[in-house]
Amino acid sequence: MTTDRQAERDAIQAATRRLLAGTPTRSTGGLTVLQLAVEAGVKRWVLTHKHPDLRQAFEQQRRATNGIPPAFQHLHGKLADLEAANKRLRENNTELTERINTYAQVIRALSIEIDTLRAQVALPDNVRALHPRPGTPPT
Repeated sequence: MTTDRQAERDAIQAATRRLLAGTPTRSTGGLTVLQLAVEAGVKRWVLTHKHPDLRQAFEQQRRATNGIPPAFQHLHGKLADLEAANKRLRENNTELTERINTYAQVIRALSIEIDTLRAQVALPDNVRALHPRPGTPPT
């Protein structure tokens, strides 16, 4: 009976080392009690009820690594960099969108002003201009 208990403990300790090293063989590699049980090849209740000291030790070690296995720590740094770049791009996109909207309003206002000025300088049909406006066909 003690050999079965010791075999479970050995399996759990080995699974803890593999998970924290980021080299799982049976589980997804997540740093959870459930994945520890899967990695050790034992039922979760065996881990939580028969070996609570090993579960607590695993949770302490997990907290020490911020819940990220060392093999994936570099990815965590890259993630932070990518999130910062994404934030900068979104801010730049917002600024450019606002600038485009401002330009569109200015273009609209200028178009209305041009149409108004053209209407004011339009000659009646019975009057010919001495110098035709550029772009109009000669009459």
